[in-house]
Amino acid sequence: MAVSALAAAPQAVNLLDAGSLLSAFGALGIAVVLFAETGLLVGFFLPGDSLLFTAGLLCVPDAHGPVHLSLQQVLIAAAVGALLGAQAGYWIGRRGGRTLLARSRSRKLHDGAGRAEDLLNRYGYARAIVLARFVPVVRTVLNPLAGALNVPVRLFTLWQVIGGLIWTVGLVLSGYAIGSSVPNVDRYLLPMVAVVVMISLVPLAVEVLRARSHRTSEGGSR
Repeated sequence: MAVSALAAAPQAVNLLDAGSLLSAFGALGIAVVLFAETGLLVGFFLPGDSLLFTAGLLCVPDAHGPVHLSLQQVLIAAAVGALLGAQAGYWIGRRGGRTLLARSRSRKLHDGAGRAEDLLNRYGYARAIVLARFVPVVRTVLNPLAGALNVPVRLFTLWQVIGGLIWTVGLVLSGYAIGSSVPNVDRYLLPMVAVVVMISLVPLAVEVLRARSHRTSEGGSR
């Protein structure tokens, strides 16, 4: 979607489309979406990575089209949504995250929980909490899972803040930097967002391949 295509607010907001969300709700929408994606188990399908990157593009002063966002407001909204969402997810996990997850029928959500637990076991709490921010679905379930596993509050809070700021600020400023350096960036918005989405899926693909390789090696050794 080109920036110019965001001229009018859509009749019905497409929750899976970053442009639609930003056109309808602006910076406030960023905070709400990131809170839901990182704090509520129902938000695993929301477009966090592409939303942040697109928001950064739309902060460029000379970007074409009537939709323009304030870089300062976007950074604040992104940080607040991501940090409060992760903390809320943690407390949800402390109060019964395992039970809530067990009630879900989403295979994608359960697979994400498995990968999140694997991250915690393989890399330790600190690294896993930071790395999870960059893996779709995993960043949704790791926070409640950390609460359910009784990860110390101070440790979780410290590293989720560090990871959340790196993730939000990094993607927003990446979009802003590219939008500032590429002429007529609105023409390339769709492919750029597609690339960001593909890159965000790389860690997920790596983990899936590792899991398959591990199962294959275990099967061959029996």
